[in-house]
Amino acid sequence: MNKFRYYTAGESHGPGLIGILEGVPAGLEISEEDIFLDLQRRQMGHGRGGRMRIEKDFARIFSGIRFGKTLGSPISMLIENKDWKNWETKMSIGKVDVDIQQVRIPRPGHADFAGSIKYGHKDIRSILERASARETAMRVALGAVARKFLTEFGIVVVSHVVQIHKAQSDFSVAHLGSNDTPEFPLEQMSALADESSVRCLNKEIERKMIAAIDTAKAQKDTLGGVFEVVAFGLPIGLGSHVHWDRKLDGRIGGAMMSIPGMKGVEIGIGFVSGTLTGSKVHDAIYYDDSEAQYFRSRNHAGGLEGGISNGMPLVVRVAMKPIATLMNPLDSVNMETKKATVAHIERSDVCAVPAASVIGESVLCLVLADAFLEKFGGDSIEEIRERHDAWKRQSVK
Repeated sequence: MNKFRYYTAGESHGPGLIGILEGVPAGLEISEEDIFLDLQRRQMGHGRGGRMRIEKDFARIFSGIRFGKTLGSPISMLIENKDWKNWETKMSIGKVDVDIQQVRIPRPGHADFAGSIKYGHKDIRSILERASARETAMRVALGAVARKFLTEFGIVVVSHVVQIHKAQSDFSVAHLGSNDTPEFPLEQMSALADESSVRCLNKEIERKMIAAIDTAKAQKDTLGGVFEVVAFGLPIGLGSHVHWDRKLDGRIGGAMMSIPGMKGVEIGIGFVSGTLTGSKVHDAIYYDDSEAQYFRSRNHAGGLEGGISNGMPLVVRVAMKPIATLMNPLDSVNMETKKATVAHIERSDVCAVPAASVIGESVLCLVLADAFLEKFGGDSIEEIRERHDAWKRQSVK
């Protein structure tokens, strides 16, 4: 990310999370309340653990905004960890005079084992605190600013949960044809999904997902799943074909895989395209003289061709593995004694796929805002709007 850069810092049980967002143009209206809405959505979901009952995330803005509008300078934020009061000694910045029980038994599937060897930490807590998905709360806060920027240009980013364990919905924007009539306005997908405790649009599948989570909890196990993130209103031309690191699909894939627990990303019909012939996969191009615009009869490409947005809805699906902390832990090894034992248990969720879908929205907003600024440039919202409007007029000629 070159134009819309961000950094986060902080540990899961430290004093809080810090975020810095650089590249936001001047003149964008944004408030702490705007950010709070997405932070609330991230804390939703059937299957979340006790941490969500402790934390009521709120991002305090420290810089980059004056009188409700961005200044063009870096924006910084802080989310305080409410649970810090219970961890001040274990996570002390300074030296302490008491013995702290070290975590020496890694959890299979987590960063514990490889991280402790890589960084030479004897206490695995020095790894697991930063590797925790708690960090994504700040990414959601920063993503809310990116979302507000995108809405200035008619771009809407939404999501829903497709699958939890074996309970799977057959609804996907990538599989809709131009003549299909959805039951609801697609741009309202997130609002409808938020009404479900698992963010599923199908009530029958929703019940199966909830039942699967309840069963896993009773068995002290965890579940993963799949979510779909969709961006509407993207202009043609975001990204590029000329270098590997400018391809928008590559940038999106890398960003999604950077979310803790994600194991697979597909765009459009993704892996299904490997089972079909070319005539069944690629989306024919048409031109409507009356509307003076290009259109497609389907969107199997998911809005991307050659690493460049093509004007169709951008459709991204992401697979999340089951959470690595099991209340009925797997076999592991004590890294101090080298003796066989069971894995360390850390407070955790049973299923976090609904929350991950909201995080996926936020991450996609950050990537798209970066690509949008790369295309249209400008130091203020008004300057960018002029360039964007000029491009729209030119692109249909």
